[in-house]
Amino acid sequence: MAEFMAMALREAAEAAALGEVPVGAVIVDGASGEVLARAHNRVEELHDPTAHAEMLAIQAASRALGRKRLEGADLYVTLEPCPMCAAAISFARLRRLYYGAYDPKGGGVEHGARVFDQPTCHHRPDIYGGIEESAAAALLRDFFAARR
Repeated sequence: MAEFMAMALREAAEAAALGEVPVGAVIVDGASGEVLARAHNRVEELHDPTAHAEMLAIQAASRALGRKRLEGADLYVTLEPCPMCAAAISFARLRRLYYGAYDPKGGGVEHGARVFDQPTCHHRPDIYGGIEESAAAALLRDFFAARR
């Protein structure tokens, strides 16, 4: 688990270096441990408000496997997913969600919309928050402090 969150943190650092909000994501086959996809935010680069790390990783893993459902796969992401990404996680049927920093303002898992708690949500992954929380939060804090 630590290895995959470390990969996600490296993706987040790469995003920060490119002027993107530092969020990184890695999708792993839960049985074999094979990395299926990795991504970081590319909202600014692509001029696309949906180009969040989670969305890009889900798209890449789906293309790599040739299917829309990612049952048995686990997502590691450095920040609590927003409602859009949480809905995509549900639609992709990801097995587990591991995330770093909590996001009381924009999160959609344990804050805000709480997508997986809604009766209209078709799939709820196992959720583990606070993984490498301090490292993930520091990347975000430093990024936004430099912008002020």
